[in-house]
Amino acid sequence: MLSILKYEFIQQALLAVIAMSIFAPILGTFLILRRQSLLSDTLSHVSLAGIALGVLIGFSPTYATITVVIIAAIFLEYLRTIYKNFMELGTAILMSTGLAIAMVVMSKTSSSSLSLEQYLFGSIITININQVISLFLIALIIIFLTILFFRPLYIMTFDEHISFSEGLNIKLTSTLFNILTGVAISLMIPAVGALLVSTIIILPASISLTISKNFKSVIFSGIIICLLGMIAGIFISYYAETPASATITLIFITIFIAINLTNKIKHKGVI
Repeated sequence: MLSILKYEFIQQALLAVIAMSIFAPILGTFLILRRQSLLSDTLSHVSLAGIALGVLIGFSPTYATITVVIIAAIFLEYLRTIYKNFMELGTAILMSTGLAIAMVVMSKTSSSSLSLEQYLFGSIITININQVISLFLIALIIIFLTILFFRPLYIMTFDEHISFSEGLNIKLTSTLFNILTGVAISLMIPAVGALLVSTIIILPASISLTISKNFKSVIFSGIIICLLGMIAGIFISYYAETPASATITLIFITIFIAINLTNKIKHKGVI
């Protein structure tokens, strides 16, 4: 079974998994607790507009996506200040706008079907070493910033009123967090695809929240769950000849359902 490790593309895929497992649960935990789970999905859909623009003008789709997502993240924070009690409205507006722009721009490109499919679904086993390095760089940046700004992020996540009383700049912190999430999503898309990147960010953190007892353990458990689930997905997809990203997603969904069912049974006193 371990014979597949001799292949370079499998080695690079596993390295990418390690990198994404480090930072995805961190972002996912904060997004869930801030009730912004749809943010990752929104930014991943908006990223399609960046990909489309990159293909149209002959520019690197990754850099074009990063640029568009940063703009979208800033605009999303602006919408959040307008619709404080209806945050889902802002995300819905941004998601629809991103998809509409992507469809219009892609209709003007001759290679739209190939490029769109490539970035919609991604392929973790075809990413190159430069993309792996980029994932590790963003992982290091996220870890460093999380440690450096852990207290402001923690306070902002649980009670913005305390943040105001302590003089924290909520709008700036939230905007920077959105931008960082957007950049991370842009770098993940070649590996897992725009349609499934939100799953990698949200599901491991969601699973961890159901089994962990404190905030830090949620993050550490999420990292372990994400790592094991993605590695299992690569091995299973290789031997079952199924898409890696979809296989990984189904593994996380299965774990999520199994844990929640087990908790419900325990709560009812059956076991």
